Amino acid sequence: MGKILIGVMGPGEQATALQIATAYELGKGLARQGWAVLTGGRGVGVMDAACRGAKEVGGMTVGILPTSDRCTLSEAVDIPIFTDLGNARNNVNVLSSRVVIACGMGAGTASEVALAIKAAKPVILMQVEPGIRDFFQQLTSQPIDRAETVEAAIEKIYHCLAAE
Repeated sequence: MGKILIGVMGPGEQATALQIATAYELGKGLARQGWAVLTGGRGVGVMDAACRGAKEVGGMTVGILPTSDRCTLSEAVDIPIFTDLGNARNNVNVLSSRVVIACGMGAGTASEVALAIKAAKPVILMQVEPGIRDFFQQLTSQPIDRAETVEAAIEKIYHCLAAE
C-alpha cells in the first residue's frame, strides 16, 4: 500500500497569516502520525507552510507542481513532481491523497474540494466559513467535515482511514 499521503490544499499568495500558521502546525501533526504530506509544492502560502511543518519534525513531503519550473518549488518538498499541467494538476493532488484537507479557501482550493467530492475522497475543511461547508455538502451525500484544530483534523483523518 505504501506511505499514506494526506493532501493539504489551500491558498498560495492569498493565504492569511492564520491559514499559514494552521497549515504549518497541520504539517507537523500529520508527519508525527507517520503520514506523508502532499501539497501543490510551491514555496508560498499553505503549500509551503504545511511542508515546512512536516519537515521540522522529520516528515516526508510530496509536491505536485503546476509547471516544470524549479524556481517555484518549496525548499521543504522532498519529492517534487513537475507536471506542466497548470490547474489540471489539482486532479493529481486529489487522486494521490487518501484524505484531502482544505486549509482556507480560494478558487484553486475550491476546485480541489470539488474534485475530491467527485472522486469520493474524504474532505476536511479548516479555516473556512460555515457557508462554504454547507455549499460543498449540497454536492454530495458523503460527509464534509470541518475541524477547528489540528488535533480534531487528525482524529477525523483516523476515522476516514478506518472507514476505507
